[in-house]
Amino acid sequence: MEAASRLIRCQSLLLPLILTVSVVSALELSSRLMTYVLEEFGEAAHQRLENWQRLHAMAANAPRDRQLRLVNSFFNRVTFVSDIRHWGQEDYWATPVELLTTNGGDCEDFSIAKYLTLRAMGVPDDQLRIIYVKALELNQAHMVLAWYETPGSDPLILDNLINDIKPASQRNDLEPVYSFNGEGLWLNRTSGDNARIGDARKLEHWRDLNDRLTEALRP
Repeated sequence: MEAASRLIRCQSLLLPLILTVSVVSALELSSRLMTYVLEEFGEAAHQRLENWQRLHAMAANAPRDRQLRLVNSFFNRVTFVSDIRHWGQEDYWATPVELLTTNGGDCEDFSIAKYLTLRAMGVPDDQLRIIYVKALELNQAHMVLAWYETPGSDPLILDNLINDIKPASQRNDLEPVYSFNGEGLWLNRTSGDNARIGDARKLEHWRDLNDRLTEALRP
């Protein structure tokens, strides 16, 4: 928790330096941020951010299935750490920079990082949803990212629990509860239908994450 604690304590300094994912175009990290991470968190943290930029450059124009595989496997290498242990909070949704700099996060952080990275690669928002599920075998709340080829198709699930990307129909261990993306918030019904119930900013942690990203992108 030491690195994460330092990151939180330095938040007022770090945020103005973060030029992270712009979901309309590209992924850019400022030289000031990279220098800051190198000095404060070391070479390994700096290298993870460089690898993230390299991933974007390599896969931005790749076929969609390759983008999904590369992004899923890249973030699944990060160490799983609970929020209370890593951040000292019951529930904290980290930015991708925070996730990679501290090399730790939980299922929400993995799903958000994958979502934002794929958006930066040009994947349309209406093809992606972050889904809050119940992991039945673990009997606990969990979060995954889904990619829909078409609005009514069986989505592919990107999950930090397994590296294989499988259709949702083959993930009987997951029970969807609600889903969201940059455009909306949906309630998953037992009938299989999804009812839109408003804007994703209804979710406090999603709103807080986006406010931090917006603040970070200001000049």
